[in-house]
Amino acid sequence: MTIIVINPNSNEAVTQGLRDALTPFPNVDCITLKEGPFGIESQRDSDSVILPMLDLIQTHPDASAFVIACYSDPGIDTAKSVCSVPVFGMQEAAVTTAMCRADMFGIIAIGEGSIRRHRKYMRRMGVLDRLAGERALNMSVDETARGANTYKRLTEVGAQLIEDGAQCLILGCAGMAKHRSPLEADLGVPVIDPTQAAVAMALGTVLASSF
Repeated sequence: MTIIVINPNSNEAVTQGLRDALTPFPNVDCITLKEGPFGIESQRDSDSVILPMLDLIQTHPDASAFVIACYSDPGIDTAKSVCSVPVFGMQEAAVTTAMCRADMFGIIAIGEGSIRRHRKYMRRMGVLDRLAGERALNMSVDETARGANTYKRLTEVGAQLIEDGAQCLILGCAGMAKHRSPLEADLGVPVIDPTQAAVAMALGTVLASSF
């Protein structure tokens, strides 16, 4: 059993952050889409990775499942249509997990431009009535992964979302993965790392299918 986690941007620091966050999970291989942009921060960035990501998926025919580790879930529908194994998107998995943990959830986005893209997806999922709010760090993907002030901004925005009524928080970018545990301890509410949520679903699905 192997779960392939694809970072659709070309930033190796983000991929390493994913590996660190997924250390407790067995049989997980995190790989980088080298053809991707350095950070996925716009609809154009999101759309640009779909075809090269599908080519990368096809080079792993023995995978038991795939996880797309970008909060926009780029190419999720196309990937599901061509893969013979399950494919999980981290936004879909994170939102589903958050609704199991609390009535109302909040999302920490990287930038204002991401919020519209996320809301369109959640409208399609039919879950906007459970969204307390979404607020942006206004940082780049690379800054969230390596920036010195990232954690300070996360605590500030997370506290604002709690004031908005969020009882659970979602980290809206794969680059924020390493901050999940300390942020949960400092803010006192569940904090969902989307890639962990997606990998947990993937592992559960693959294990259940073996019986």
